[in-house]
Amino acid sequence: MNERKTLLEAFKQADYPLTGHGKRDVQVLKNALDAVDGSLESDHYGSGQVIEDYQNRMADYLGKEAAVFFPSGTMAQQIALRIWCDRNQLKRVAYHPLCHLEIHEEHGLQELHRIESVLLADKDRVITLEDVQQMPEDIACLLLELPQREIGGQLPDYEELEAISAYCRNQGIKLHMDGARLLEVTPYYGKSAAEISKLFDSVYISVYKGIGGVAGAILAGDRDVMEESKVWKRRHGGDLISLYPYILSADYYFNQHEHQMQRYYREAVELAALYNECHGVTTLPEVPVSNMFHVHIHVPKEKLEPVLLEIYAATGVGLTSYLSTEEGASSPCRYEVTIGDRYAGVPTEVIQQALRMLDERLRTLK
Repeated sequence: MNERKTLLEAFKQADYPLTGHGKRDVQVLKNALDAVDGSLESDHYGSGQVIEDYQNRMADYLGKEAAVFFPSGTMAQQIALRIWCDRNQLKRVAYHPLCHLEIHEEHGLQELHRIESVLLADKDRVITLEDVQQMPEDIACLLLELPQREIGGQLPDYEELEAISAYCRNQGIKLHMDGARLLEVTPYYGKSAAEISKLFDSVYISVYKGIGGVAGAILAGDRDVMEESKVWKRRHGGDLISLYPYILSADYYFNQHEHQMQRYYREAVELAALYNECHGVTTLPEVPVSNMFHVHIHVPKEKLEPVLLEIYAATGVGLTSYLSTEEGASSPCRYEVTIGDRYAGVPTEVIQQALRMLDERLRTLK
């Protein structure tokens, strides 16, 4: 008797997985390298044409004087905050309670740099101007994440963002953007990446999330700040002898995906509407503001997982590879949806069939 597949296994074997750009296998790098002249000289400890040309292109795209490539966003953001704290002679920053630095980095900012954090706003909503104005302590820098991933990719209104930026500049507070998914919010705001970045003193973007590269990050800002960030990059061990596999893949997939963000956003809105028609299902936000959203299904994991496996087998559609629960096995489930290249390759009627089947099965559960 064969054991039942796990949800991850079934998702990987589905004919039509709905999320992301595709498998993150070695082919991702091979495609990028195949598009490059093999005689191109490698970068060397942070210098050379490969890395310098790419950094200049990203600086132009983000409307900043300079940009620096880092092997990780964790490194880039901690360094940006350290620089702002040193310049303001105040080792305290503020950010959302579900900021990446707070929940995913083992308190690296505090342990490595001795920087204190002030948590702003309720964890279920984005930071507002009022939150910033009512901060109980002085800070060197405020970090805003656009979009706020852990709450479904929510965003502040653009006018609110402008008001926060103006307030911070008037108060001498530096404003840093965790823009890991910055490209993905440009369609909703109707602004270019450079226009949004203009509101911030420093900007980080991921080159592997929506862009689809292998790994890495860009930090952008004024030229003197970026030169200082290179020193800290060396101190953090970020100047590998060569970073070109990451840089070439980042550049290749940026050119593939940057102009597709409007489509991904439109498709996310379309899919969220189908989910919200299902019994016991809600999305956060109800109408997405980027190409990502969270699906909340008010059924415990042990009942939902067999339903999803049945849908995958019957329709070939993979809705998710995992289920998260907040309070234990009997609590409702949630998962994240991020729309990329895969979605457009799935026939509309097949997606509709899978969501109808989800609705039907959920109505029969007790």
